[in-house]
Amino acid sequence: MAYPVYAIGDLHGRVDEFERALSLVQRDGGAEAEIVFLGDYVDRGPDSRGILDRLIAGRDAGKRWVTLLGNHDRMFSWFLEDVPRHDPHLLIGYHWLHERLGGIETLQSYDVFFDQKTRLEDLHAIARGAVPTSHRMFLQGLVAMHQTPEIAFVHAGIRPGTPLSEQRESDLVWIRNTFHNHRDPHPKLIVHGHTPVDRATHYGNRINLDSGAGYGRPVGVAVFEGRDCWQLTDKGRLVLTP
Repeated sequence: MAYPVYAIGDLHGRVDEFERALSLVQRDGGAEAEIVFLGDYVDRGPDSRGILDRLIAGRDAGKRWVTLLGNHDRMFSWFLEDVPRHDPHLLIGYHWLHERLGGIETLQSYDVFFDQKTRLEDLHAIARGAVPTSHRMFLQGLVAMHQTPEIAFVHAGIRPGTPLSEQRESDLVWIRNTFHNHRDPHPKLIVHGHTPVDRATHYGNRINLDSGAGYGRPVGVAVFEGRDCWQLTDKGRLVLTP
């Protein structure tokens, strides 16, 4: 019998959904099991700082938690570098502090507020002073992929036709259409988040657990035994099939 592995979708600063997801895992008997968090811990929601605090506390307590890198986590981490780095994948005119991306809410969770007349260099200095070093180090240590014998967990998806060992980080945190439109089997079942859907969905060769916590909806939570998958709900396990 395969040992269960749990996965939790994009949290986006939703401490309430973080706590609810862990309660579902505990109710399923998985409190000591491996839990894979699929990235995007920050932005859009009200308490990105609180999410990182809890993830760091879990790691320090020896929890079997795997924390993957999401595109929003990378944008936050890059903003906090000595010189803020801009993600080239963004559309022209977009940046981490664009109102649609959620960086504003993330900084507010650290009590950093600003207006449109603030210079980036000044805001950057204030943010680096407000964000704990432990948070910056945690973001820098996030991993882009986690594998079991049957499953590859990533944030966004993979580049079809490219071996798992040769995937580029930018694809793992950003890819969408090329991955979504691929119907043939991948080397392993791909479990991901990144693209909000109405509910956790199994597409045959991939499973999307981003059910829109960043937009006020419940986070997707699932348990895997081998390739078999169940969504965790308040009423228990619900089998997830294509």
